[in-house]
Amino acid sequence: MKKNFLPAIKLTLLSLILLMGIYPIMLFAIAQLSPNKGESQMLNANGKAYYKHIGQSFTSDHYFWSRPSAVNYNAAGSGASNKAVSNPDYIKEIEERIQDFLKRNPTVNQSEIPVELITASGSGLDPHLSVAALEVQVPRIAKLRNLNAEQVVELIHSHIEKPLFGFLGPEKVHVLELNLALDELKPLK
Repeated sequence: MKKNFLPAIKLTLLSLILLMGIYPIMLFAIAQLSPNKGESQMLNANGKAYYKHIGQSFTSDHYFWSRPSAVNYNAAGSGASNKAVSNPDYIKEIEERIQDFLKRNPTVNQSEIPVELITASGSGLDPHLSVAALEVQVPRIAKLRNLNAEQVVELIHSHIEKPLFGFLGPEKVHVLELNLALDELKPLK
């Protein structure tokens, strides 16, 4: 027993020092090198403050919609629904989202709806969408805001964020920033 007990105590103490001391200090030091020193970034617009890296709920037809959230955009409860694609409740939820999208975007065929507009992300908080998921919403936005469709497409393209290092990940657009820019281009009355 003495033969196993002392190594276990040593390993426990070493783990405590590494995981509760050195590792957190290293992460804190790395965060201090980041642009915002590890603090959350805020966007201020129209007298409101928004967290930049947390998805916001946009369901008005006058705005680009966000990706659905399984946690209702609550950062305290980040996570997915964990429902399997064969789950009847999940299938019903997806079908309802498809029908709602088609009803509010009558110029779009069901096969043209990007999957990210009808399914929630793993975190439930994604602030970005693909260019395709935004372009499919252009006819609705242009009509309701009385804008030319080319203006709306140009606005989307001016907000594209390139992949990390030019090749890691897809091109994407921050939905909150895009909607704020849309309000600047053509404010709602």
